[in-house]
Parts: sequence; structure tokens; C-alpha cells
Amino acid sequence: MPEEGLKNRSVLGFTLYKIHRDKILHESHLNCCNFTLCMLCFPNCKINIGLSVTRRRDDGYHDIETVFCPAGTDLIRGAKLNMQLHDVIEVVNAPVVSLHTSGLAVSGNDHDNLVIKAYYLMKSRFPDTISALDIFLHKTIPMGAGLGGGSADGAYMLRLLNDFFQLNLTKKELAELALQLGSDCPFFIYNTPMFATGRGEQMTDIPLDISAYSLQIICPEVHVSTAKAFSMIKPKPAGFDLRLLPALPISQWKNNIFNDFETPVFEMHPELAAIKENLYDEGALYASMSGSGSAIYGLFEKGRRAEHTGRTGHTNFYIK
Repeated sequence: MPEEGLKNRSVLGFTLYKIHRDKILHESHLNCCNFTLCMLCFPNCKINIGLSVTRRRDDGYHDIETVFCPAGTDLIRGAKLNMQLHDVIEVVNAPVVSLHTSGLAVSGNDHDNLVIKAYYLMKSRFPDTISALDIFLHKTIPMGAGLGGGSADGAYMLRLLNDFFQLNLTKKELAELALQLGSDCPFFIYNTPMFATGRGEQMTDIPLDISAYSLQIICPEVHVSTAKAFSMIKPKPAGFDLRLLPALPISQWKNNIFNDFETPVFEMHPELAAIKENLYDEGALYASMSGSGSAIYGLFEKGRRAEHTGRTGHTNFYIK
């Protein structure tokens, strides 16, 4: 296939083609075990189960209590990968550093992208080891939806660089670096359910497993201003200790587990409240907004989902 014919291919297809081509032409230079030519990773999104804003801090930030839960399956565990809920990052050795994006449009300057920030953060720590790369970012996770896609990209880039250059950093060390990128970035280093406090960076493991349920995420074309949402919240102590969530039957979540952002955000965007109500009408055992929105998710009995989710413009993700 001619190189110009690759411009419209997905990042994953582009990589597989290059591996196949290089394997044929340069068999002796390809080490598939160490991925010396290129490497892929698949950042997943997250949902918040419960979110309480408990205090406005002197530094202008807010203290929260929430449970972060990864959404989608993990390729490393050998499960089927749900590509709808994953971005794709590919790195290839190159003479100069460059970022190439595809999929959903990414706003802002490349230097503000957490993937590039992660690269230069790692480069500053290992200047003689980290070489220039072509970085390909394919965006599937909606941005500004409360799903943590940008944070996942930054954290996964750190993980990828650690593997690609064989830096042998521990998860704890990677999490410390990830915190320099954003408050919830360390979560994606561990990528297991976590009870989070502080700005979201103080995390402890929580034995929560939602794999017995089907997850449906609705992403409407609504942009929520996180700053405005925070400004409309009056901090108060959490009404439920989310560390006890694993012991609470899911049938009781609706009346005990709340997201404080829903009140102000639903006032600004009533259509989001309607989506949540519709998920319950369609049989959801629990429904909530994730983060500060605008994504709304529902947990259903295995194999069930909402068939009528409102406007056709909504992006609809489903994990059986």
C-alpha cells in the first residue's frame, strides 16, 4: 500500500501496516517483544460513582469525595477491548518530536495537550534516554464530558514511555509524575476502582466490581463549564461514606449515592436531567452524571440497556 494511502487509515491500522511492512523489509531489525519500532496503548475512560464537594480550600481548589471506576475492558487482562471507550496512542521513533491527532477534534495548542506534556515531563527526568518520537493520538472518548479522557491520555503516555524506553519506574513513581499533569491523572496509572479525596489525588483501593452489570453512557452535545458548576455549589459534608459502597446493594444506590454537580448542572441543562430520568424509566438500576458532566451513565442488569435515549445526536456507549 502506498504511504499516501495511509492518511485516512486509523492509527491502529497504520501501525499494523507499518509492522507488517517493516517485518518483511527489515526482519532482522524488528523486535516484536520489545516493540523497538513503535508501541501502542489504549487509554480508557472512567466514571464517578458518587461525588461530594466537601470544602473550598484556601488555594482556590475544592476537596471532594468520590469513587473513580474505570469504564471499558482492559486489553492487558486479555478481555475484549471496547474501542468505543478507548483512545489510541502510538509512538514511533522519529528525528523530531511531533503530535498527530485524528478522530474527534482536539481543541487548543499541541503544547497544552497532556500527551505532549507527559512526553516533556518524562524527557526532563530522563534527558539522555528519551529520544524524539512521532506521537499519534486518536480521540474517541468525548472531551469535556466528565469521563477523564484527557487525563487518561496523559497518564497512559507516561506508562507507554516507561515501557518503550524500559525506564523501570514503579506505579508509585509514575503516579507522582502523573500528579504533575492533573489531579485525576494518577488514577489512570493504577486504573482500578479507587476512593478519592483531596482534589481527587488522594486515593485508596476500594473492592468494587461492577462487571456483573451492563454500563451505558450517554454523551450529549452539551458543554458544561466546570468552573461555573463549582461556583454554584455550596460545599457540605458527604452524605454517605463511599468507602462503604461495595457493601451497599445496588438497589439502594439511587437513594444514597449522589453527585453534587447534578443540581447546578441540571439547572443549566435540563436535558441532562431528562436523560438520567429516561435511563431509570428504561430499567437502569442506578443512573448518574459522571464528574461535572455532561456524560450520563446507567448501570443495568446484564444484557439490558435503554433503547430510547433521546436525541439522535447523542453519542451512546454500551458495555455488555
